[in-house]
Amino acid sequence: MTHTQQHTADHHQQQTTHDTHNGHSGHGGHAGHSEAMFARPFWVSLVLTIPVLIYAPLLQELFGYTAPAFPGSAYLGFVLGSIIFWYGGWVFLSGARAELGQRQPGMMTLVSMAISVAYLYSVLITFGVVRGMDFYWELATLVTIMLLGHWMEMRAVGSAQSALNELAKLLPDQAELITNGQIETAPVSALQKGDLVLVRPGGSVPADGIVEKGASNVNESMITGESRPVGKQPGDEVIAGTINGSGSLRVQITKTGDDTALAGIMRLVAEAQNSRSRAQDLANRAAYWLTFIALGVAALTLGLWLIARGFDAYTLERVVTVLVVACPHALGLAIPLVIAISTTLSARNGILVRDRLALEEARKLNTVVFDKTGALTKGEQGLVGMVTAAGVSEQDALARAAALERDSEHMIARAIVAAAEGRDLAIPAVKSFEAIPGQGVRAILDGETVLVGGPRLLEAQQIALPAALAQQTRIWGERGQTVVYLVENGVVTAAFALADVIRPESYAAVRTLQQQGVQVAMLTGDSKDVARWVAGELGVDTYFAQVLPEHKSAKIQELQRQGGKVAMVGDGVNDAPALAQADVGIAIGAGTDVARAAAGIVLVRNDPRDIARIIRLSRASYGKMVQNLSWAVGYNAIALPLAAGMLAPLGLVLPAWVGAVLMSLSTIIVAINAQTLRGLDLRLDEPAPTAAQPAQAGA
Repeated sequence: MTHTQQHTADHHQQQTTHDTHNGHSGHGGHAGHSEAMFARPFWVSLVLTIPVLIYAPLLQELFGYTAPAFPGSAYLGFVLGSIIFWYGGWVFLSGARAELGQRQPGMMTLVSMAISVAYLYSVLITFGVVRGMDFYWELATLVTIMLLGHWMEMRAVGSAQSALNELAKLLPDQAELITNGQIETAPVSALQKGDLVLVRPGGSVPADGIVEKGASNVNESMITGESRPVGKQPGDEVIAGTINGSGSLRVQITKTGDDTALAGIMRLVAEAQNSRSRAQDLANRAAYWLTFIALGVAALTLGLWLIARGFDAYTLERVVTVLVVACPHALGLAIPLVIAISTTLSARNGILVRDRLALEEARKLNTVVFDKTGALTKGEQGLVGMVTAAGVSEQDALARAAALERDSEHMIARAIVAAAEGRDLAIPAVKSFEAIPGQGVRAILDGETVLVGGPRLLEAQQIALPAALAQQTRIWGERGQTVVYLVENGVVTAAFALADVIRPESYAAVRTLQQQGVQVAMLTGDSKDVARWVAGELGVDTYFAQVLPEHKSAKIQELQRQGGKVAMVGDGVNDAPALAQADVGIAIGAGTDVARAAAGIVLVRNDPRDIARIIRLSRASYGKMVQNLSWAVGYNAIALPLAAGMLAPLGLVLPAWVGAVLMSLSTIIVAINAQTLRGLDLRLDEPAPTAAQPAQAGA
C-alpha cells in the first residue's frame, strides 16, 4: 500500500473508530462487524442445526417419525445447542455487551435476550429442573437464520463501502523514474514534484502530472466516469490512477501523495461514508426506542400470561417470540444500506457525495441555478461562426487566418488555430509577421499582404466592410460575440465569430431537468445580450446577467424567498458563497482539484447532465428508504401483537420459530430491496449536438 493509500485508509479507520466510540453506527448498529464474523459461525451452526431439528421432539411428533436412538441421544440437543449458543451466538452476546456498555441497547441486545432465555430454559428442562418441551431447535434455527441475515447484510454493506478500497487500488506501488536519461524503479511514495517518469503502455499513471513527451489514449473512467479513452499529447494533464493506452508517455510530476486528484477523491468518499443524514438518524432513533418498546411488550406479555396460566413453556415461548420479532434489525438496516449503495453508485458515475444530506435533499429540488461559464459553457474561446466573401471558400479563409495567428499567444488567435487544426487544414507559412498593437496582426502570405484583426483594425486601416458580411457580423455583435476579420490586399474576404462555446451536454442537461419538473436558471457576469442568447439557445427561462461573484449568493436567496428549493452549480471556488447559500451546493469540473470544492456534492467531470443524474439518484434512493422503512415498521406493528398472543383466543398465535424466520426474512427483504438500487440506470439521452453554439465568457 502506498503512502497515500495508507494515510487515507488510516484517516478513514480513525473516523470510523471515533464514531463507534461515540455510539454512532453507520450501518444499523454493526460498526466494527465484518462479513467473516458471521460467515463461519453460520456454516457451523447450519451443520449442527440439522441433527438438532431431526431429534427435536416437536418435529418428530408433527411429521410422525422417530429419530434413531443411540447412547446419549437424549442429550444431543443440549450438546449441539450449547455449541450453537456459545459459538454461533457469541457475536450477538458480545454485541449486546457493547451496546449495553454504551447505554445504547438495540438489536444485538434483543437477539441475545431471546437466545439466552431459550437456551437457559432448555437446559433447565434437560436436567429436570423444570418440566416441559425444550427450545433447542428454536434456539438453533434462530441463531442460524439470524447469522444468515447478518451475513447477507455485511456482504451488502461491505460491497457498498468498497468504493474507497477500489480507489486505493488504482495507484501502482512502483514507478519508473527517469534520472539523467536512466530509468530506475522507485516507490510511488518517493516521487517528488518535478520528477520525470515513464508510463508504459497499459501502465497506471503514478501521480498527477503533465505529458512532456509522447502521445497516447488514457482511460480515465475510474476517476472521471468518462467511458471513452482521452487523447493525451505533450502539455496535457494526466491524473494519478488512470490507465495508459497503447502509447508510451513521459510525464513530469506536478502533484504527489495527498495533493493528487485521486487522494482528494478518496477523502471525499471517506467523508461521504462517515457523514450522516436526517433519515439515518431518524431510523437509528426509531430502532433505539423500539428496543424499549419490545422490552415493555415482553414484560407485559410475561405478566399477562403468568396471570393467565402461570410460568410454563407456552408463557416463555410468547416472551421469546416477542423478543425475536421485535428485533429492529431490518429498521436499522433500512436507511444506512440504501445510503451506502447510493454513495457508491454515485462515485462510480463521477458524482462524489461529500455530505449525504446533500444527496438526500436533492430529491426536493425545484430550481437549479447554473453559473454560465465553465458549467453550461466550456469556459474557453472557440470558433462558432464564419462567413466569407463571394468566391472565397471557408476552408481557405480559415487556413490563411490561422497562418497569421499561429505565432500569437492571444486566446482568440489560439481559438482560430485550434479550429483550423481541428478541421485538419494545411496551414501555410507566412513571412514578415508583425503584431499591430490594439488592432491585430499582419504578414506576407503568398506574396500578398494579409491582416487579421477586429473592428479597430478596419477603422485604423480605413477598410470598408462589404455588405454581404456586414449583416451577419451585426447579428454576431448583438449576441455579444467577438468578430475577427481576414483582410487580403485591402479587402475583407472573411469574418469569424468567436465566443465561449456552449457544451453539447448542456442541451440535454436543461431538457432533462425540465422534464423532471425542475426550473433551470443561469447566473453570469456577462452582458444581458450574451445571457439572453445563451438562455435562448438552451431553453432557460430565468437568467441573471452582469452579476458579480459576491452578489451571486443574493440571487440564490431571492429564489429561495420565492419558495424555491435551490441547487447552485458552480466551479466551487469563486462561487463558494452561492454554493454555501444554496440548499444543495454542487461543484462542477473537479477532476483535477477536488480538494478545493466548496460544496456538498462534487462532479468529477465537466458534464452538466450529472445534475439530472443526482436528482434521479436522490429520488430513487428516497423511494427505497420509504419502502424499507414501511416494511420494517409495518412488520413490527403486525408481528408484535401476534407474538404476544393478543389474538390467541381466536387461535392466531406466532410460534417462536416462525418469528425467527419472519424476522430474518424481513432483514433479507430489506437488503435485497436496497440492492435493487444498484440496477438504477443513470444514463441520460445523449445530446444531439448542433453546430457549436456561442456564449461570451465573463462569468
